[in-house]
Amino acid sequence: MLLTIDVGNTQTHFGMFRGDELADHFRFATSRTTTSDELAIRIAALLRLRAMTFDDIDGAIVASVVPQQDQEWILLNERYFRGRLLFVAPGIKLGMPVRTDNPREVGADRLMNAVAAYDKVHGACVVVDFGTSINYDVVSAEGEYLGGAIAPGVQISMDALTQRASKLVKVEIGAPGNAIGRSTQAALRSGIVYGFAGQVDGIVGRIREELGVEATAIATGGLAPAIAQFCDAVDDVDDLLTLTGLRLVWERNRS
Repeated sequence: MLLTIDVGNTQTHFGMFRGDELADHFRFATSRTTTSDELAIRIAALLRLRAMTFDDIDGAIVASVVPQQDQEWILLNERYFRGRLLFVAPGIKLGMPVRTDNPREVGADRLMNAVAAYDKVHGACVVVDFGTSINYDVVSAEGEYLGGAIAPGVQISMDALTQRASKLVKVEIGAPGNAIGRSTQAALRSGIVYGFAGQVDGIVGRIREELGVEATAIATGGLAPAIAQFCDAVDDVDDLLTLTGLRLVWERNRS
């Protein structure tokens, strides 16, 4: 069994693969102060839901964008995985050239999304990842990671709005009834959902113009299903893209 672990700023998402089949996946909140032992307790508890223990794990791979937690994952590996954990870091084999000015600064999750998306469509593609930020990652028809765009995420934007506007409160992200909201809550939901959908369509459209091809756009991340259904530019939604990329990179580094 392979564990694939995506450590994001807001959530940690991990999956369990048997070969290329995902057996199950779970999410828990990311904390910058969690110790390696606490991480082990969480993972062990989730493994028990599938009647598994650490002894059933043949290997693990971690992509982290939270530097404060990196050392804890290294300690967890030494104590619980006994060297069976691979960390996504500069020098790892991606099977994909990175054509940015500084490849070392590209987030591990962005690279995993790009690897999985290209493996899925075998052509030019754009990944739209609805996480703490909204990441747009671009892969050429030749399978080269070209870079992309980063925008504030949905939740961050809502938090900033409600903190600065005393009469506005957070609303659940869901399908707006109409573009013209008949209440403050309905107006907020309309502005957030249609506003971010419009952003996606605009940025993906510009990327396609620069590439000169009709690149496939794949949405991923926790809020992808809520927003992508209103995006004309999005072709597919795949919430497991990052985990799939981790599995592919693990396989490319086994030899």
